[in-house]
Amino acid sequence: MTLGSKIAWDDTVLPFQLDRSDVRGRVARLDGVLDRVLEQHDYPPVIESLVAEMALLTALIGQTIKLRWKLSLQVRGDGPARLIATDYYAPAAEGEPARIRAYASFDRDRLAEGGDPFAQIGKGYFAILIDQGKGNLPYQGITPISGGSLVSCAEAYFAQSEQLPTRFELSFGRSTMAGEGETWRAGGMMLQTMPKASPFAKEGASGDDGLLAAEDILEGDEEENWSRANILLDSVEEMELIGPHVQPTELLVRLFHEEAPRVYDPQPVEFGCPCSEERVRNSLSIYSAKDIAKMTTDEGVVTADCQFCGAHYRLDPATVGFEANGDD
Repeated sequence: MTLGSKIAWDDTVLPFQLDRSDVRGRVARLDGVLDRVLEQHDYPPVIESLVAEMALLTALIGQTIKLRWKLSLQVRGDGPARLIATDYYAPAAEGEPARIRAYASFDRDRLAEGGDPFAQIGKGYFAILIDQGKGNLPYQGITPISGGSLVSCAEAYFAQSEQLPTRFELSFGRSTMAGEGETWRAGGMMLQTMPKASPFAKEGASGDDGLLAAEDILEGDEEENWSRANILLDSVEEMELIGPHVQPTELLVRLFHEEAPRVYDPQPVEFGCPCSEERVRNSLSIYSAKDIAKMTTDEGVVTADCQFCGAHYRLDPATVGFEANGDD
């Protein structure tokens, strides 16, 4: 596809609420962020697609949670795509951008190039991990891989683990800007019922693989409101999500003007990886000098690579581990 100029909403997440439906949502645009995430690696197209979808989900989900530090999404499977992992770091201060990074582990020889990217995962699980930082116990929720996409997995997770009906509509891919080279463009929207103190769940489950679905959780006016909002979202077009000519605020008015949409301050997002030499040293601090010696290369150094951003660290073995001499 060929697109026009860059818009001011690139690399942002816009929170909104549909007052009439009692539904909250997010509109996300990841453009330069996705380029930065994927340029760190030489992924085959099927893996790029999975990473792009996961990064977009992460941006949408991360902005819904009151984070002090980090939200992580992970998909682990027994297929050639063994792991897709993403991290969303909360802004360090009000007005600053959130940060996203992503990584994939895969068996290149087993990949079916040109096939369905989701089918490369096989059987496994989808997990959301929330780490609120020092002094707080991390939270982890897990559901089986289900449906036919990472979107389906995320929707099943929220229905099953949180009993929050949730809907995602995503679009992403490579595009050519006028007068520029090929870049990634991605856009998506998330709808979610407002959290209730005591969510209702009917007996049985109608979702994929016996998991709960939205219709199993809602009844009465809530079910009607949720259905109406989803029917309106069904009319969204791919170019409205990723194209340069429709602003997210305009899109919300087009889709949901009868639902009284209310928008909040947008959250800028950027690529970011917090890895550092200090963090590497801390991770090695549990090892003895004997262990460090086994990690030392023929060149006489201990090396470490960040799987997310590709940073390469070379350390003097005498300065790492709990028996280190403390000299740099």
